[in-house]
Amino acid sequence: MLKKILSLPKTVWLIGLISLINDSASEMVYPLLPLYLSGVLLAGPRALGIIEGIAEATSSL
Repeated sequence: MLKKILSLPKTVWLIGLISLINDSASEMVYPLLPLYLSGVLLAGPRALGIIEGIAEATSSL
């Protein structure tokens, strides 16, 4: 079984690695978004709530 997994083409391993890095990057940025919106863009609590609500609603579709 291990030999079969290790014999996967190089492109499969590369795409898997790229997917892992992309997912990790998005998970690191997501918690910082409210800080950016309120600190840099000066968005108020209502705007943050609307943005977060839309994000949660679209993620459940």
